[in-house]
Amino acid sequence: MKTKAAILRETGKDWEIIELDLDPPKAGEVLVRYAASGLCHSDDHLRTGDIPVRYPIVGGHEGAGVIEEIGPGVTRLKAGDHIVCSFLPACGHCRFCARGETNLCDMGYLLVDNCLPDGTFRFHAGGEDFGQMCLVGTFSQWATVSETSCIKIDDDLPLETVALVGCGVPTGFGTSTRLGGVRPGDTVVIYGIGGVGINAVQGASIAGATNVIAVDPLANKREAAERLGATHSAASYEEAQQLVTDLTRGVGADEALITVGIVTEDVIDAAFAAIRKGGVVVITGLTGPGKKNIQLSSFELTLFQKRIEGALFGGGNPFDDIPLMLDLYRAGKLKLDELITTRYKLGDVNQGYRDLLDGRNIRGLLVHDH
Repeated sequence: MKTKAAILRETGKDWEIIELDLDPPKAGEVLVRYAASGLCHSDDHLRTGDIPVRYPIVGGHEGAGVIEEIGPGVTRLKAGDHIVCSFLPACGHCRFCARGETNLCDMGYLLVDNCLPDGTFRFHAGGEDFGQMCLVGTFSQWATVSETSCIKIDDDLPLETVALVGCGVPTGFGTSTRLGGVRPGDTVVIYGIGGVGINAVQGASIAGATNVIAVDPLANKREAAERLGATHSAASYEEAQQLVTDLTRGVGADEALITVGIVTEDVIDAAFAAIRKGGVVVITGLTGPGKKNIQLSSFELTLFQKRIEGALFGGGNPFDDIPLMLDLYRAGKLKLDELITTRYKLGDVNQGYRDLLDGRNIRGLLVHDH
């Protein structure tokens, strides 16, 4: 079949909208008609090269849609099912899945080539094979994906809204609640209020933190954070440090969460300085794989027993955390509709990323036209 998709051919280039040939599902695969996709900063990392992948590639890794067809051997899903795609597949039987660490599933090695688990591709054009971001390629109207990337959801949930729970929402929420370990009474500092940071704010608030300090230079993002659970906000690292000092009487924050789009040495230094003895810095943001940007005092690290933790998917399990996010949404505790700043058509994807980089959006949403 034919499908329109936003693709990248190489780093430094804009997204192109082209028509692709799409293969039907093979064993263990399903054909999905996507309703919507989140415009996540990680897809812009494909354009800049901060996430190394094979090109050409179909973008998009946050999406929701409807199963149109299933391949041989698929038993968990059927045609007509509504699903959210996880940007991390989970095989269920590797060492890490067996330990409950499905965000570290061995199938993650496929993310570099962005082929499907059998090592082949489903998108083609002009004699070329096109990979799909995180094995899902949600910037396409249709995609053939592995069933290990699909979480079934209730049919009455709005697909456009719940597309966001495929990545940014559980990643931010888990950064606070799982790897950050935020508890009632804690003081939390969150650096960077984008699609992940705003949900770290929600997670910290729901977990019962007394002080949730949102740090971002943009007033619109600080205001959004305060609407969704931040008790305080700061425009600079220095202002945030003063707030931490005042609110904790000099003790320091329990957790400092780094959710900026590009992680720099400055933000790591600020977060490390902000935490108390025994506190933790959780780094969820990214920078290029060849860049070394952590240089800290081992004296302070050891004698104050501070910790630094990396975070992938907030340390969570997609097949557990995505339904949890949706239950919280139904209960009115987790805000999703309020995250969406602007909706875009497929042809406006470059404008969507300009708006993201200019700080206009908390979350942009790409809505497919079928």
